[in-house]
Amino acid sequence: MTSITDAMVLAAGIGSRMRPITDTKPKPLVEVGGRALVDHTLDRLAEAGVLRAVVNVHHHADQMERHLSGREKPRVTVSDERSGLLDSGGGVVKALPLLQGDAFFVLNADTFWLDGASRNLTRMMATWDPDRMDALLLIAALTSSVGFDGAGDFSFSPDGRLRRRAERQVTPFAYAGVAIMPRSAFDGAPAGPFSLNRIWNAAIERDRLYGLRLDGLWLHVGTPSAIAEAEDAIAQSVA
Repeated sequence: MTSITDAMVLAAGIGSRMRPITDTKPKPLVEVGGRALVDHTLDRLAEAGVLRAVVNVHHHADQMERHLSGREKPRVTVSDERSGLLDSGGGVVKALPLLQGDAFFVLNADTFWLDGASRNLTRMMATWDPDRMDALLLIAALTSSVGFDGAGDFSFSPDGRLRRRAERQVTPFAYAGVAIMPRSAFDGAPAGPFSLNRIWNAAIERDRLYGLRLDGLWLHVGTPSAIAEAEDAIAQSVA
């Protein structure tokens, strides 16, 4: 199994769908079940043995820095995007000098999950194969998701390769906000804003974008109403 020691946590967004809460605090500090969203994400990384996490900041950046300053596991370094948002891909490119290893996790700070029989990040490390893959995405079945109301993102081939949902088509799987990506995927990437989807679409064309189905329950907290849904799901899971 590949041991991945570093992670990039994407936490710089404005969180417009979470307003009015995000008028006064960054979305990653919105609490669900008594813990900030970003702490749910960092807790999962610590449980998987990840040593270091880079967290990018922009919206209410001072609040984020104060909150993260006391974190020890994983050890957190801040990537400052106060001067301008770089989108998901650009944010990773800016943080590359702070990330160690040939591959690392990339996670959204506003999504988390309840593990099933095994830890999903550990399963991803065991599945990761850079000889076959340009990226490995954690994919959630819509039937085991809370708070997501979209039409899905991907379909699976039998060997785990991913394909995009066609226009006006509904697919049973959504991106769960976690990926393993090699450093080499960013070779030649622009320095300005761009989406990780650009890299993933190129990987699809090469038949090298893979997915792993999430074991457990995916909690997507994108709006104020989704907070209560997620907290109900957490309460039911421990009942």
